[in-house]
Amino acid sequence: MKLSKLLLLTIIAVLLTPLAVACSGASSKPQVELKLAPASALPDFVRSAPPQVQEAYRFAIANPDVLRNFPCYCGCGAVGHKNNLDCYIKEVRADGSIEFDNHAFG
Repeated sequence: MKLSKLLLLTIIAVLLTPLAVACSGASSKPQVELKLAPASALPDFVRSAPPQVQEAYRFAIANPDVLRNFPCYCGCGAVGHKNNLDCYIKEVRADGSIEFDNHAFG
């Protein structure tokens, strides 16, 4: 009798384990995709920069409203920067062209 109960519990455990794992959320985390401008939009001085710098500038070009909402803490207020976007982009002209700032270059 003990053997049949042990066998039954083992079978139940084996059958329930995949269900428990599936419901536990242990699967891989979803990837967050960032919106980036194409590399062709980068100014010449950034194209030779390390990949992380290029990616930061591409993010700034594609997401100005995000960076505009973050203050910059590097002490660049003395040069007129009001937010993090100013470290990357000096001005977006009326024709849509961008004048870049090299402050975030490093």
